[in-house]
Amino acid sequence: MHKRFVAHIVSRICLVVCFIMVAPLGWAIYDNFRSRETRAFLISIAVGIICAAAVLFIFRLKKEDHQKINAKDGLAIVGLSWLSLSFLGALPLFLSGVVPTFTDGFFEITSGFTTTGATIFTNVEILPRGILFWRSLTHWLGGMGIIVLYIALLPALGTNAFQLFKAESPGITAERIEPQIKETAKNLWGVYFIFTFLEILLLMAGNMPLFDAMCHTFGTMATGGFSTKNASIGVYSPYIQWVVIVFMVLAGMNFALHYRWIKGRPRALFFNEEFRYYALLICVLVSVFAFVLMQTGLSSQPLRDAAFQVVSIMTTTGYTTADFDMWPHALRFALVLLMFIGGCGGSTGGGMKVVRIILSVKVAFYSIVQTVLPNAVLPVRFNGKSLSDKLVLAVVAYFIVFILLFFSGSVLFLIVESCDLVTALTACIAALSNIGPGLAKVGATQNYAWVSPPGKWLLTFLMLSGRLELYSILIFLVPATWKK
Repeated sequence: MHKRFVAHIVSRICLVVCFIMVAPLGWAIYDNFRSRETRAFLISIAVGIICAAAVLFIFRLKKEDHQKINAKDGLAIVGLSWLSLSFLGALPLFLSGVVPTFTDGFFEITSGFTTTGATIFTNVEILPRGILFWRSLTHWLGGMGIIVLYIALLPALGTNAFQLFKAESPGITAERIEPQIKETAKNLWGVYFIFTFLEILLLMAGNMPLFDAMCHTFGTMATGGFSTKNASIGVYSPYIQWVVIVFMVLAGMNFALHYRWIKGRPRALFFNEEFRYYALLICVLVSVFAFVLMQTGLSSQPLRDAAFQVVSIMTTTGYTTADFDMWPHALRFALVLLMFIGGCGGSTGGGMKVVRIILSVKVAFYSIVQTVLPNAVLPVRFNGKSLSDKLVLAVVAYFIVFILLFFSGSVLFLIVESCDLVTALTACIAALSNIGPGLAKVGATQNYAWVSPPGKWLLTFLMLSGRLELYSILIFLVPATWKK
């Protein structure tokens, strides 16, 4: 690993976020410029700038440091950047006194950056607006990707930029929509900003105040789930809920497809195999859920409640309008399965991604066929193209590592916490898939305040691993990573 280059880039990324932190500082000053909240943001920004500047001075880049970085360096930069920003982002919460310990602040803000939406707050409505805005803003930054934002805003890194882009991008491949990675990053963030602006306008049209509209839009477009209300989106009108449903569906799609649609190529949606399965799964499950809820009388608005919760869980947003922990076991089990699937590759959603589930099923099916027809040549195809053996192996490896992390995390959680099996299993998959709510003690109407510090650090590790596609965090456990 090229430590000098890695440390330099991580520090520059931290500086970018320090300047972005001025936005929640503005809300704090507007509400009360003498408040403890305002001082907390000022101190945090100062600490971040001083530390980043010191590292930049110590690890000044030399001419030979601009050599092409490898995949290991890209993964290390992404992983260290997200860890550093979580520590920096937790400072305002801890210094303002809204959390009792730094562990709570780190858990909360990591949940924000990773778009998980798991919270330790039992009453968010009493929090200062600056803190609420910062929590939601971390969603928005982490949704499209902090590294992608850095590539889009700052001078180009040449061929080095692709390694960073690839290390943070969700999905089986890092898809270019322009020849240059910098232009790809700009266009993806441009689409992200357009949808954000549109949703804010539509929510305000439903009489939602500007502050709440911005916070909930950040949570929707990033598939995060932090809300300014204790009852989440459930306190708002049916119009607001349908707007959120539509934008959750959009956020769970590949943003490269959105870009092509905006550029006048709408047929790209229907030729995309992943999108077709994504849309089909949502339509089928919403219909089934609505029918069951209507038959059981558990909802006065079965279609809306079914659509909201299916879309919210599948896209890993985590907003709630109903206590789905009270629904029939079959529906709850289906929701847990959706937690594993997640959104599409190239979206802001978490989980294993629809594309990996499709390819894993194809690999399993072809393996069964080849036991009967051993001489058959069955290439794994996606979108009409044969995939390389290396890519197929990577998909299978990711699936195995994901499941192993889930089960090992669940066992450790059971060891450190006194909870039931359902709570442990759903808490771990909710963290690993970046969803937020699970079942039982971490259900739709519950929170994570009761979890002990060791349990919170375990879930934090799972949140970071899930958001960074496992390898950008797991790489630090490999001794070879630290060798040049």
